[in-house]
Amino acid sequence: RWTSRLTGQDFVVPAGCRLVNAHYLAPDIPAQTPAPFGAADGVRVIPVNDLVRLPEVPGQFVIVGSGKTATDAIVWLLDNGVDPDAVCWLRPRDPWMFNRAAVQPDPVINLGTTADILEAAREATSPDELFLNMEAAGVMLRVDPGVTPNMAKTPTLARWELDRLRSIENVVRLGHVRHVEPGRAVCEGGEAAIEPDALVVHCAASGLRYRPLVPVWGSEAITLQNVATGPIFGAAIAGYVEATREDDDEKNRLCPPHSSGNTPADWPRAIVEGARGSQALATEADVKQWSHATNLYRSRIPAERAGDPDVADAVARVEAVSGLGMAKLAELGGMQ
Repeated sequence: RWTSRLTGQDFVVPAGCRLVNAHYLAPDIPAQTPAPFGAADGVRVIPVNDLVRLPEVPGQFVIVGSGKTATDAIVWLLDNGVDPDAVCWLRPRDPWMFNRAAVQPDPVINLGTTADILEAAREATSPDELFLNMEAAGVMLRVDPGVTPNMAKTPTLARWELDRLRSIENVVRLGHVRHVEPGRAVCEGGEAAIEPDALVVHCAASGLRYRPLVPVWGSEAITLQNVATGPIFGAAIAGYVEATREDDDEKNRLCPPHSSGNTPADWPRAIVEGARGSQALATEADVKQWSHATNLYRSRIPAERAGDPDVADAVARVEAVSGLGMAKLAELGGMQ
């Protein structure tokens, strides 16, 4: 049973109804998650969302975080007229990010990116070399070309956003922030000077959850997770499979969950697991047809593009490198 926070009304789960757990991988967000560091009296710490309602302009914006939220905050500040010299970026880790131009919903672009990744893997001898090869192919971006990133959650970033981020010169790499005081930030690896009246912007919530993989269809619940190309399509395909299949074992065969990447070392494993999930879906004609008809499936080829010679060329390019590329990704991901 559950109770509505809006009305106070009680609800009872009907007999034979199974819970759909869409919260298993729900992200933490700064607006609802306390900052993972302490703050002395007199230091202003706000979640990133509150940047839009500041009562006054601070002497400095101190951005805490390495991921997409932090990069979005900086781009927003700069696009709204904040001087780059007024921003201090406390960046515990350097991230690899997908070039947004390489992940567009066009089969030629998407298949071309897949081929680029497989070709980069084929020539790589380490996870770091894999990412450097993908960078050379235009698939991956990093903020500082002089630093090899150790974070690979791989959100998307446009090149014009990258230009904005590279204008920030006051970047602190001293690990995670432990405590902020007027005039200084205490980090794992030392202390950094900040302005006494700095505004500290919390962008350090965990956007991705790394929970144990469980069968999507369990005895008590349907637990939505990454299936094939990620959690959004995973939720959609789970709904289709639930509506068209009766046996839970068969449903789980079609929709094996997979982990998300966090570091360059484990990112290849997540890619291989996702590819194997896509292969499982392709074994069923109706599931394959449905998948290629929804925009949520990044690997889809729309029916009207099936005869496109550019699409055929892109498919052939992927097929030519698929075997060696996938084997090397598995090796780089520690799966062999």
